[in-house]
Amino acid sequence: MSGAFPWEAFYLVCFALGLSFTVLSCLGMFSHLHFGHVHLHAGHAHGSSGHSVSPINGFTIAGFLSWFGGCGYLLHRYGGFLTPIVLGAATIAGLAGGAVLFWFLTKVLLPRERELTAADTDIVGVLAKVTGTVHEHGTGEIQYSQNGARRFAVARSEDGQAISRETEVVVMRYEQGIAWVRRWDELEGAGDRV
Repeated sequence: MSGAFPWEAFYLVCFALGLSFTVLSCLGMFSHLHFGHVHLHAGHAHGSSGHSVSPINGFTIAGFLSWFGGCGYLLHRYGGFLTPIVLGAATIAGLAGGAVLFWFLTKVLLPRERELTAADTDIVGVLAKVTGTVHEHGTGEIQYSQNGARRFAVARSEDGQAISRETEVVVMRYEQGIAWVRRWDELEGAGDRV
């Protein structure tokens, strides 16, 4: 029985862990991890004082493990190098992989991130189209655009009258998950008479 450390298995386990963490992060499985005063949210770190990004976060750790393990396995298995050289090269590859992911996180993803305000989600006054008939004294469905995305909401007619599909409406108020709407042509006609 040999007392040698199983380097190939070690590198493969590191690679598999890094790849697994990457896949789980992409699927949103690690969306909220806490370590002391550092909170990892979907791969980026927020210190307790603000929005500073730590270079040690879920994405960069997963990247390091993947690159370290993959490079270490390949060099150990096929390179014929001494163990310290393989370990050093694998560490450099892991740091490079983590650095690339950190750069991508800070230069590409985070600059586009911002918190939504109440004004960003307020739909009062929004022009919408009825996609599911609003029944008399009942509900239906509307579709509208907000912040560059198509959204849907349950709707009721403000005057209790039925509103057919494809009719343009304006959201007059939004209460308890229901958009109270009026026909756009009624509002437009009322404006002409004033």
